[in-house]
Amino acid sequence: MLSGGGTGGHIFPAVSIANELRSRFPESKFLFVGAEDRMEMEKVPEAGYEIEGLWISGIQRKLTIDNLSFPFKLISSLIKSRSLIKEFKPDVVIGTGGFASGPLLYVASQKGIPTLIQEQNSYPGITNKLLSKSVNKICTAFEGLERFFPKSKIVLTGNPIRQGLTENSITKQEAAKHFGLKTDKKTVLVLGGSLGARAVNAQVAKILNWVKENDYQLVWQTGKLYIDDYKHLQEKMNYDGIKIQDFLNRMDMAYAMADVILTRSGAGTISELCIVGKPTVFVPSPNVAEDHQTFNAKALSTKGAAILIPENKMEEELIASLDEILKNEELIDSLSKNIKKLALPNASKDIVNEVELLLK
Repeated sequence: MLSGGGTGGHIFPAVSIANELRSRFPESKFLFVGAEDRMEMEKVPEAGYEIEGLWISGIQRKLTIDNLSFPFKLISSLIKSRSLIKEFKPDVVIGTGGFASGPLLYVASQKGIPTLIQEQNSYPGITNKLLSKSVNKICTAFEGLERFFPKSKIVLTGNPIRQGLTENSITKQEAAKHFGLKTDKKTVLVLGGSLGARAVNAQVAKILNWVKENDYQLVWQTGKLYIDDYKHLQEKMNYDGIKIQDFLNRMDMAYAMADVILTRSGAGTISELCIVGKPTVFVPSPNVAEDHQTFNAKALSTKGAAILIPENKMEEELIASLDEILKNEELIDSLSKNIKKLALPNASKDIVNEVELLLK
């Protein structure tokens, strides 16, 4: 049984672990457990797995009606988790974070079923902090999590990443042809995520003149929520070096084209970028639980592996930071080498190795 959801950052690792398990044990059966009104209820079946939903949500930071219903949701989810485990009889239960993994992993560990959690971030969420006391094994993506978890249970594995990135052989020539850009100009890649990042998009719109005046190129993924706000700027700038899209279907092409990448600092994004090995400027989202994106970005910036700009400093620091990287080959080389050192490309395999040890 696997549980992880609420965001793609929890769902994708769970699916990736299941895929690796299925490749090793083709006869095995899988059941996912998620929160019944969250995106995992759609994404997991798309990946070819069964899923059951729990009536569960997180605790809001301010007093709300939802908070008053939380104890009832928790009791309901514990009862249903107990029922699902009794019926499915899992050999191992795996959690990748998100509200639904709490009740399921808690019940499994109480019943003596082998349990493993995978923590994507450098600053764990409340669910995994609570579960760490009772589960058997904790797979992490960052060093230094002994501050939060029992040291004896921790194994550094990294985060599962999209298949194909580890052997990306796309050349810059192929990428330039794909986007209709030139190979002899420096290119900035902006990733707003699949939905988008409002503050990052607003700031990028302000630097388009700088891109044009310096003869740079820009590949800008706005996210589907914001494409209508910015698509017209491509024509308005009257410059072939600016490409604005809601979503980039060929991330291998985008990474091959980029000389520097501007992005949020979600754990999955960071794991991919360590493998891509391109100079990166992180602008952490301040609107996430426990400000974990800032902790993620700091884990790299303190090692000279990336540049960190707080969202409220973008106006004054963004152009200067991008300009410094693009005009300094030594800095490009240093950032690339340092971020590559942190890559853990075999995360799915390493996590499943730990699952196999638990099964034995």
